[in-house]
Amino acid sequence: MDFIIISGLSGAGKSKVASFLEDMGFYVVDNMPAALMPRFAELCLAGKGKYDRVALVNDIRGGQTFDGLFDALGELERMGCAYKILFVEASTDTIIKRYKETRRIHPLARHGRSLAEAVQQEKATLAPVRQRAAYIIDTTALSTAKLRGELLRLFGDGKEERAMAVNVISFGFKYGIPIEADLVFDVRFLPNPFYLAELRPQTGLDEPVRSFLFRYQQTLDFMSHLESLLSFLLPLYLAEGKTVLVIAIGCTGGQHRSVALTRAVAEFVRQKGYPASENHRDMTRS
Repeated sequence: MDFIIISGLSGAGKSKVASFLEDMGFYVVDNMPAALMPRFAELCLAGKGKYDRVALVNDIRGGQTFDGLFDALGELERMGCAYKILFVEASTDTIIKRYKETRRIHPLARHGRSLAEAVQQEKATLAPVRQRAAYIIDTTALSTAKLRGELLRLFGDGKEERAMAVNVISFGFKYGIPIEADLVFDVRFLPNPFYLAELRPQTGLDEPVRSFLFRYQQTLDFMSHLESLLSFLLPLYLAEGKTVLVIAIGCTGGQHRSVALTRAVAEFVRQKGYPASENHRDMTRS
């Protein structure tokens, strides 16, 4: 069981860390009171694998001392529940800049205390938590994509590609381009099975239609070029921090050409190691 306690400085990026871990399959609870952690751990341990990856956020919002957190961690140890603390920090100047950009109020910047004083006070208060951290991430110079990459390195399953899902959609241009599409490819230049009476009632999922399309050199050439393009793009989208990539392939009605090519593209993406789903939006339209 992966049991992660996320803590750190306000404005350092704990919310982004929690969101990325949630994308990676963790069950995330924000601002959980320390006293409830042992009871929550009991529920997770009794869940028979349902909650085998858990991340709990505990920070200065829970109070200006962390005695309760250390008591809870001691109880987790007595229960035999292994945990690790992930501490997120950034430089004082960076945190001040982020707060000025968002116009949020620092939890400790009250009663005439300046933002710089609040950050320094929080650093001092959190020092004992930082000392017990198994992982410390400084987000001062980290882009969102690099932060996500660091979390994948620490908590991924060893298969980085799994962090980005690819959805391949077939559609008919006569019904409009899918609004969620990131990449759109038009395959109306390919020979159209619609004009063959025996193929017209079939779809691109039927072998006769697929065989008809892939016996043409332009289909083979298109797939070769598209596979080269995707081999180039997929790692870049992954490195940029994208979690879902939608590829839309369209023909006139969305029944034959786009369907067959969508299946071929989805199979290629899976071969490259990315989880891929296929959806045929207009295939059953009359």
